[in-house]
Amino acid sequence: MSLPWIILIVLALAAAGFVLGRARALSGPDSRLLHSLPSFHGWFVALSTAAPALLWLLAGLLALPLLAASDGARGQGFTIVVIITVLLALAGLALSLKNISPDFRARNVVERFVLFMLVLASTIAILTTLGIVLSMLFETMNFFSQYPWQDFFFSLTWSPAFHGQSQLGILPLLWGTLYISFIALAVSVPIGLFAAIYMSEYASKPFRSVAKPLIEILAGIPTIVYGLFALITVGPLLRDWIAQPTGLGTSGSSVMTAGLVMGIMLIPFVSSLSDDIMNAVPQSLRDGSFGLGATKSETIRQVVLPAALPGIVGAVLLATSRAIGETMIVVLGAGAAAQMSLNPFEAMTTVTVKIVSQLTGDTDFASPETLVAFALGLTLFVMTLGLNVLALHIVRKYREQYE
Repeated sequence: MSLPWIILIVLALAAAGFVLGRARALSGPDSRLLHSLPSFHGWFVALSTAAPALLWLLAGLLALPLLAASDGARGQGFTIVVIITVLLALAGLALSLKNISPDFRARNVVERFVLFMLVLASTIAILTTLGIVLSMLFETMNFFSQYPWQDFFFSLTWSPAFHGQSQLGILPLLWGTLYISFIALAVSVPIGLFAAIYMSEYASKPFRSVAKPLIEILAGIPTIVYGLFALITVGPLLRDWIAQPTGLGTSGSSVMTAGLVMGIMLIPFVSSLSDDIMNAVPQSLRDGSFGLGATKSETIRQVVLPAALPGIVGAVLLATSRAIGETMIVVLGAGAAAQMSLNPFEAMTTVTVKIVSQLTGDTDFASPETLVAFALGLTLFVMTLGLNVLALHIVRKYREQYE
Protein backbone atom coordinates (compact mmCIF):
# COMPACT_ATOMS: atom_id res chain seq x y z
CA MET A 1 0.00 0.00 0.00
CA SER A 2 1.39 3.39 -1.00
CA LEU A 3 1.96 6.30 1.36
CA PRO A 4 -0.86 8.53 -0.03
CA TRP A 5 -3.37 5.77 0.61
CA ILE A 6 -2.20 5.38 4.21
CA ILE A 7 -2.57 9.11 4.82
CA LEU A 8 -6.00 9.05 3.17
CA ILE A 9 -7.12 6.18 5.40
CA VAL A 10 -5.99 7.99 8.55
CA LEU A 11 -7.76 11.19 7.48
CA ALA A 12 -10.91 9.21 6.66
CA LEU A 13 -10.85 7.68 10.15
CA ALA A 14 -10.36 11.17 11.62
CA ALA A 15 -13.35 12.49 9.64
CA ALA A 16 -15.44 9.56 10.87
CA GLY A 17 -14.22 10.29 14.38
CA PHE A 18 -15.41 13.89 14.12
CA VAL A 19 -18.90 12.76 13.14
CA LEU A 20 -19.03 10.02 15.79
CA GLY A 21 -17.65 12.28 18.52
CA ARG A 22 -20.14 15.02 17.78
CA ALA A 23 -23.01 12.51 17.66
CA ARG A 24 -21.93 10.90 20.93
CA ALA A 25 -21.81 14.30 22.64
CA LEU A 26 -25.35 15.05 21.44
CA SER A 27 -26.66 11.64 22.47
CA GLY A 28 -26.93 12.61 26.14
CA PRO A 29 -30.21 13.46 27.83
CA ASP A 30 -29.59 17.22 27.73
CA SER A 31 -26.98 18.80 25.44
CA ARG A 32 -27.12 21.99 27.50
CA LEU A 33 -25.19 20.21 30.26
CA LEU A 34 -22.15 19.78 28.00
CA HIS A 35 -19.05 21.67 29.11
CA SER A 36 -17.94 22.13 25.48
CA LEU A 37 -19.80 22.49 22.22
CA PRO A 38 -20.43 19.24 20.31
CA SER A 39 -18.08 20.36 17.55
CA PHE A 40 -15.21 20.52 20.06
CA HIS A 41 -15.91 16.91 21.03
CA GLY A 42 -15.82 16.00 17.35
CA TRP A 43 -12.49 17.77 16.86
CA PHE A 44 -11.10 16.07 19.96
CA VAL A 45 -11.87 12.63 18.53
CA ALA A 46 -10.55 13.59 15.09
CA LEU A 47 -7.28 14.92 16.49
CA SER A 48 -6.87 11.94 18.81
CA THR A 49 -7.31 9.67 15.80
CA ALA A 50 -5.03 11.43 13.32
CA ALA A 51 -2.26 13.10 15.33
CA PRO A 52 -0.60 10.03 16.99
CA ALA A 53 -0.90 7.96 13.81
CA LEU A 54 0.60 10.61 11.53
CA LEU A 55 3.40 11.38 13.99
CA TRP A 56 4.30 7.69 14.15
CA LEU A 57 4.14 7.45 10.36
CA LEU A 58 6.51 10.41 9.99
CA ALA A 59 8.93 9.06 12.59
CA GLY A 60 8.88 5.61 10.98
CA LEU A 61 9.58 6.97 7.50
CA LEU A 62 12.49 9.03 8.82
CA ALA A 63 13.95 6.08 10.75
CA LEU A 64 13.62 3.45 7.99
CA PRO A 65 16.71 4.50 5.98
CA LEU A 66 18.78 4.40 9.17
CA LEU A 67 17.56 1.06 10.50
CA ALA A 68 17.17 -0.94 7.28
CA ALA A 69 20.09 -1.29 4.91
CA SER A 70 18.60 -3.46 2.12
CA ASP A 71 15.51 -2.86 0.01
CA GLY A 72 13.85 -6.00 1.38
CA ALA A 73 14.34 -4.92 4.97
CA ARG A 74 12.98 -1.48 4.14
CA GLY A 75 9.89 -3.04 2.56
CA GLN A 76 9.23 -5.12 5.66
CA GLY A 77 9.86 -2.14 7.89
CA PHE A 78 7.43 -0.03 5.89
CA THR A 79 4.74 -2.72 6.26
CA ILE A 80 5.24 -2.73 10.03
CA VAL A 81 5.05 1.06 10.14
CA VAL A 82 1.80 1.00 8.13
CA ILE A 83 0.19 -1.60 10.39
CA ILE A 84 1.12 0.27 13.55
CA THR A 85 -0.14 3.54 12.00
CA VAL A 86 -3.58 2.07 11.32
CA LEU A 87 -3.72 0.46 14.78
CA LEU A 88 -2.80 3.76 16.43
CA ALA A 89 -5.55 5.54 14.50
CA LEU A 90 -8.13 2.93 15.53
CA ALA A 91 -6.95 2.98 19.15
CA GLY A 92 -7.09 6.77 19.27
CA LEU A 93 -10.60 6.69 17.81
CA ALA A 94 -11.85 4.16 20.36
CA LEU A 95 -10.23 5.75 23.42
CA SER A 96 -11.31 9.27 22.55
CA LEU A 97 -14.91 8.19 22.00
CA LYS A 98 -14.82 6.47 25.39
CA ASN A 99 -13.67 9.70 27.11
CA ILE A 100 -16.58 11.80 25.84
CA SER A 101 -18.92 12.85 28.63
CA PRO A 102 -20.84 15.99 29.60
CA ASP A 103 -18.07 17.05 31.99
CA PHE A 104 -15.20 16.41 29.59
CA ARG A 105 -13.35 19.64 28.72
CA ALA A 106 -12.93 18.98 25.01
CA ARG A 107 -12.58 22.67 24.19
CA ASN A 108 -9.53 23.02 26.42
CA VAL A 109 -7.84 20.02 24.80
CA VAL A 110 -8.51 21.30 21.27
CA GLU A 111 -7.32 24.81 22.10
CA ARG A 112 -4.11 23.45 23.64
CA PHE A 113 -3.52 21.41 20.50
CA VAL A 114 -4.05 24.50 18.31
CA LEU A 115 -1.64 26.47 20.50
CA PHE A 116 0.92 23.68 20.17
CA MET A 117 0.55 23.72 16.37
CA LEU A 118 1.04 27.50 16.30
CA VAL A 119 4.21 27.22 18.39
CA LEU A 120 5.40 24.35 16.19
CA ALA A 121 4.81 26.38 13.02
CA SER A 122 6.75 29.33 14.44
CA THR A 123 9.57 27.04 15.53
CA ILE A 124 9.78 25.41 12.11
CA ALA A 125 9.95 28.82 10.42
CA ILE A 126 12.74 29.98 12.76
CA LEU A 127 14.71 26.75 12.43
CA THR A 128 14.34 26.78 8.65
CA THR A 129 15.72 30.31 8.47
CA LEU A 130 18.54 29.36 10.82
CA GLY A 131 19.34 26.26 8.74
CA ILE A 132 19.47 28.28 5.52
CA VAL A 133 21.77 30.88 7.06
CA LEU A 134 24.09 28.30 8.63
CA SER A 135 24.32 26.27 5.43
CA MET A 136 25.32 29.35 3.47
CA LEU A 137 27.66 30.51 6.23
CA PHE A 138 29.63 27.26 6.43
CA GLU A 139 30.00 27.00 2.66
CA THR A 140 30.98 30.66 2.50
CA MET A 141 33.68 30.06 5.10
CA ASN A 142 34.88 27.13 2.99
CA PHE A 143 35.00 29.43 -0.04
CA PHE A 144 37.01 32.11 1.76
CA SER A 145 39.48 29.47 2.88
CA GLN A 146 40.27 28.92 -0.82
CA TYR A 147 39.81 32.43 -2.24
CA PRO A 148 40.94 35.76 -0.69
CA TRP A 149 38.07 37.75 0.75
CA GLN A 150 39.75 41.01 -0.28
CA ASP A 151 39.58 40.01 -3.95
CA PHE A 152 35.97 38.90 -3.58
CA PHE A 153 34.70 42.14 -2.03
CA PHE A 154 36.93 44.70 -3.74
CA SER A 155 37.90 43.31 -7.12
CA LEU A 156 36.27 44.97 -10.15
CA THR A 157 36.47 41.87 -12.35
CA TRP A 158 34.19 38.85 -12.53
CA SER A 159 35.77 36.18 -14.69
CA PRO A 160 35.31 32.61 -13.38
CA ALA A 161 37.45 29.90 -14.94
CA PHE A 162 37.05 26.34 -13.73
CA HIS A 163 40.59 25.49 -14.83
CA GLY A 164 41.93 27.98 -12.25
CA GLN A 165 43.06 31.62 -12.10
CA SER A 166 39.51 32.88 -11.59
CA GLN A 167 38.68 36.47 -10.74
CA LEU A 168 35.55 36.47 -8.60
CA GLY A 169 34.93 40.09 -7.68
CA ILE A 170 31.38 40.76 -6.52
CA LEU A 171 31.30 44.51 -7.23
CA PRO A 172 30.25 44.22 -10.92
CA LEU A 173 27.40 41.89 -9.90
CA LEU A 174 26.28 44.17 -7.07
CA TRP A 175 26.38 47.16 -9.39
CA GLY A 176 24.19 45.42 -11.98
CA THR A 177 21.79 44.22 -9.27
CA LEU A 178 21.39 47.65 -7.70
CA TYR A 179 21.23 49.46 -11.06
CA ILE A 180 18.49 47.25 -12.46
CA SER A 181 16.60 47.27 -9.14
CA PHE A 182 16.81 51.08 -8.98
CA ILE A 183 15.27 51.47 -12.44
CA ALA A 184 12.58 48.90 -11.61
CA LEU A 185 11.66 50.68 -8.38
CA ALA A 186 11.75 54.08 -10.11
CA VAL A 187 9.03 52.71 -12.41
CA SER A 188 6.96 50.62 -10.00
CA VAL A 189 6.88 52.72 -6.82
CA PRO A 190 5.49 56.01 -8.25
CA ILE A 191 3.04 54.29 -10.60
CA GLY A 192 1.92 51.78 -7.97
CA LEU A 193 1.58 54.38 -5.23
CA PHE A 194 -0.31 56.87 -7.41
CA ALA A 195 -2.60 54.08 -8.62
CA ALA A 196 -3.26 53.07 -5.00
CA ILE A 197 -4.04 56.66 -3.99
CA TYR A 198 -6.44 57.09 -6.89
CA MET A 199 -8.26 53.81 -6.32
CA SER A 200 -8.46 54.34 -2.56
CA GLU A 201 -9.45 58.00 -2.44
CA TYR A 202 -10.87 59.07 -5.80
CA ALA A 203 -12.14 56.10 -7.82
CA SER A 204 -15.76 55.01 -7.73
CA LYS A 205 -16.63 51.53 -6.53
CA PRO A 206 -17.56 50.21 -10.02
CA PHE A 207 -14.28 51.46 -11.47
CA ARG A 208 -12.29 50.10 -8.53
CA SER A 209 -13.94 46.68 -8.82
CA VAL A 210 -12.71 46.46 -12.42
CA ALA A 211 -9.35 48.27 -12.26
CA LYS A 212 -7.85 46.54 -9.23
CA PRO A 213 -8.25 42.97 -10.58
CA LEU A 214 -6.82 44.10 -13.92
CA ILE A 215 -3.73 45.50 -12.19
CA GLU A 216 -3.33 42.36 -10.08
CA ILE A 217 -3.28 40.24 -13.24
CA LEU A 218 0.28 41.51 -13.71
CA ALA A 219 1.31 39.71 -10.51
CA GLY A 220 0.06 36.39 -11.87
CA ILE A 221 2.06 36.44 -15.10
CA PRO A 222 5.11 34.10 -14.95
CA THR A 223 8.46 35.85 -14.99
CA ILE A 224 9.53 33.90 -18.07
CA VAL A 225 6.74 35.67 -19.96
CA TYR A 226 8.07 39.03 -18.78
CA GLY A 227 11.52 37.92 -19.91
CA LEU A 228 10.25 37.05 -23.38
CA PHE A 229 8.41 40.38 -23.50
CA ALA A 230 11.68 42.15 -22.67
CA LEU A 231 13.64 40.13 -25.22
CA ILE A 232 11.21 40.37 -28.14
CA THR A 233 9.40 43.70 -27.67
CA VAL A 234 10.92 46.14 -25.17
CA GLY A 235 14.60 45.48 -25.93
CA PRO A 236 14.40 45.98 -29.71
CA LEU A 237 12.11 48.99 -29.21
CA LEU A 238 14.57 50.76 -26.89
CA ARG A 239 17.49 49.83 -29.15
CA ASP A 240 15.90 51.10 -32.38
CA TRP A 241 14.27 54.24 -30.99
CA ILE A 242 16.67 55.42 -28.27
CA ALA A 243 19.99 53.56 -27.96
CA GLN A 244 21.11 53.48 -31.60
CA PRO A 245 19.97 57.01 -32.60
CA THR A 246 21.74 58.50 -29.58
CA GLY A 247 24.81 56.29 -29.90
CA LEU A 248 24.40 54.75 -26.45
CA GLY A 249 24.28 51.12 -27.54
CA THR A 250 23.48 48.58 -30.21
CA SER A 251 22.13 45.66 -28.17
CA GLY A 252 18.55 44.90 -27.23
CA SER A 253 19.73 43.43 -23.92
CA SER A 254 20.35 46.26 -21.48
CA VAL A 255 19.83 47.47 -17.94
CA MET A 256 17.00 49.74 -19.09
CA THR A 257 15.17 46.86 -20.78
CA ALA A 258 15.26 44.64 -17.70
CA GLY A 259 14.51 47.54 -15.35
CA LEU A 260 11.43 48.72 -17.23
CA VAL A 261 9.93 45.26 -17.59
CA MET A 262 10.71 44.39 -13.98
CA GLY A 263 9.12 47.67 -12.90
CA ILE A 264 5.92 46.74 -14.74
CA MET A 265 5.94 43.39 -12.97
CA LEU A 266 6.33 45.03 -9.54
CA ILE A 267 3.47 47.55 -9.94
CA PRO A 268 0.80 45.29 -8.36
CA PHE A 269 3.09 44.51 -5.39
CA VAL A 270 3.12 48.22 -4.54
CA SER A 271 -0.38 49.23 -5.59
CA SER A 272 -2.37 46.38 -4.05
CA LEU A 273 -0.71 46.46 -0.63
CA SER A 274 -0.72 50.27 -0.47
CA ASP A 275 -4.36 50.38 -1.55
CA ASP A 276 -5.37 47.87 1.12
CA ILE A 277 -3.52 49.68 3.90
CA MET A 278 -4.95 53.06 2.89
CA ASN A 279 -8.46 51.62 2.89
CA ALA A 280 -7.77 50.38 6.43
CA VAL A 281 -7.26 53.96 7.67
CA PRO A 282 -10.41 54.84 9.69
CA GLN A 283 -12.89 57.05 7.88
CA SER A 284 -13.26 59.10 11.06
CA LEU A 285 -9.74 60.47 10.52
CA ARG A 286 -10.71 61.70 7.07
CA ASP A 287 -13.95 63.19 8.39
CA GLY A 288 -12.07 64.99 11.16
CA SER A 289 -9.61 66.40 8.63
CA PHE A 290 -12.45 67.63 6.41
CA GLY A 291 -14.16 69.13 9.43
CA LEU A 292 -11.05 71.16 10.18
CA GLY A 293 -11.14 72.61 6.68
CA ALA A 294 -8.55 70.44 4.93
CA THR A 295 -8.94 69.70 1.25
CA LYS A 296 -8.94 66.23 -0.27
CA SER A 297 -5.27 66.41 -1.26
CA GLU A 298 -4.24 67.81 2.13
CA THR A 299 -6.08 64.99 3.88
CA ILE A 300 -4.28 62.41 1.76
CA ARG A 301 -0.86 63.97 2.32
CA GLN A 302 -1.19 64.79 6.02
CA VAL A 303 -3.56 62.12 7.35
CA VAL A 304 -3.94 59.07 5.10
CA LEU A 305 -0.33 58.63 3.96
CA PRO A 306 1.24 59.04 7.46
CA ALA A 307 -1.26 56.57 8.88
CA ALA A 308 -0.60 54.10 6.07
CA LEU A 309 3.19 54.56 6.10
CA PRO A 310 4.04 51.15 7.68
CA GLY A 311 2.09 49.31 5.00
CA ILE A 312 3.51 51.44 2.19
CA VAL A 313 7.08 50.88 3.42
CA GLY A 314 6.33 47.16 3.61
CA ALA A 315 5.04 47.18 0.04
CA VAL A 316 8.15 48.99 -1.22
CA LEU A 317 10.36 46.61 0.74
CA LEU A 318 8.57 43.62 -0.78
CA ALA A 319 9.04 45.08 -4.26
CA THR A 320 12.72 45.75 -3.53
CA SER A 321 13.34 42.20 -2.35
CA ARG A 322 11.53 40.88 -5.41
CA ALA A 323 13.65 43.05 -7.69
CA ILE A 324 16.92 42.01 -6.07
CA GLY A 325 16.06 38.33 -6.35
CA GLU A 326 14.71 38.35 -9.92
CA THR A 327 16.54 36.09 -12.37
CA MET A 328 14.59 35.28 -15.53
CA ILE A 329 13.89 38.86 -16.64
CA VAL A 330 17.56 39.72 -16.16
CA VAL A 331 18.77 36.70 -18.14
CA LEU A 332 16.57 37.49 -21.14
CA GLY A 333 16.43 41.27 -20.86
CA ALA A 334 19.79 42.42 -19.50
CA GLY A 335 22.21 39.79 -20.74
CA ALA A 336 25.01 38.13 -18.78
CA ALA A 337 27.89 40.62 -19.00
CA ALA A 338 29.42 41.37 -15.59
CA GLN A 339 30.61 44.95 -15.93
CA MET A 340 30.32 48.34 -14.26
CA SER A 341 28.96 51.19 -16.35
CA LEU A 342 26.62 54.14 -15.98
CA ASN A 343 25.17 53.61 -19.45
CA PRO A 344 21.70 52.08 -18.95
CA PHE A 345 21.68 50.74 -22.53
CA GLU A 346 24.58 48.35 -21.96
CA ALA A 347 24.21 44.69 -21.01
CA MET A 348 24.84 43.82 -17.35
CA THR A 349 23.94 41.00 -15.00
CA THR A 350 22.97 40.45 -11.37
CA VAL A 351 23.99 38.32 -8.41
CA THR A 352 21.15 35.82 -8.78
CA VAL A 353 21.96 35.14 -12.42
CA LYS A 354 25.55 34.27 -11.55
CA ILE A 355 24.44 32.07 -8.65
CA VAL A 356 22.44 29.99 -11.11
CA SER A 357 25.23 29.90 -13.70
CA GLN A 358 27.87 28.84 -11.16
CA LEU A 359 25.74 25.97 -9.82
CA THR A 360 24.56 24.76 -13.23
CA GLY A 361 26.35 22.05 -15.12
CA ASP A 362 28.86 19.34 -14.29
CA THR A 363 31.19 21.22 -11.96
CA ASP A 364 33.41 20.42 -8.99
CA PHE A 365 31.34 21.31 -5.95
CA ALA A 366 34.46 21.85 -3.82
CA SER A 367 36.03 24.39 -6.18
CA PRO A 368 35.99 28.14 -5.45
CA GLU A 369 34.14 28.72 -8.73
CA THR A 370 31.18 26.76 -7.37
CA LEU A 371 31.40 27.72 -3.70
CA VAL A 372 31.29 31.38 -4.67
CA ALA A 373 27.54 30.93 -5.22
CA PHE A 374 27.07 30.55 -1.46
CA ALA A 375 29.08 33.70 -0.79
CA LEU A 376 26.89 35.54 -3.28
CA GLY A 377 23.75 34.15 -1.65
CA LEU A 378 24.90 35.19 1.82
CA THR A 379 25.63 38.67 0.47
CA LEU A 380 22.07 38.91 -0.84
CA PHE A 381 20.76 37.75 2.53
CA VAL A 382 22.72 40.49 4.32
CA MET A 383 21.43 43.06 1.82
CA THR A 384 17.83 42.03 2.39
CA LEU A 385 18.34 42.03 6.16
CA GLY A 386 19.74 45.54 5.91
CA LEU A 387 16.67 46.63 3.95
CA ASN A 388 14.42 45.23 6.69
CA VAL A 389 16.35 47.07 9.39
CA LEU A 390 16.20 50.31 7.39
CA ALA A 391 12.47 49.93 6.80
CA LEU A 392 11.90 49.29 10.51
CA HIS A 393 13.85 52.43 11.38
CA ILE A 394 11.84 54.52 8.89
CA VAL A 395 8.53 53.22 10.19
CA ARG A 396 9.44 53.84 13.82
CA LYS A 397 10.72 57.34 13.14
CA TYR A 398 8.01 58.71 10.88
CA ARG A 399 4.90 56.73 11.74
CA GLU A 400 2.01 58.70 13.15
CA GLN A 401 0.33 57.14 16.17
CA TYR A 402 -3.46 57.24 16.21
CA GLU A 403 -5.63 56.24 19.11
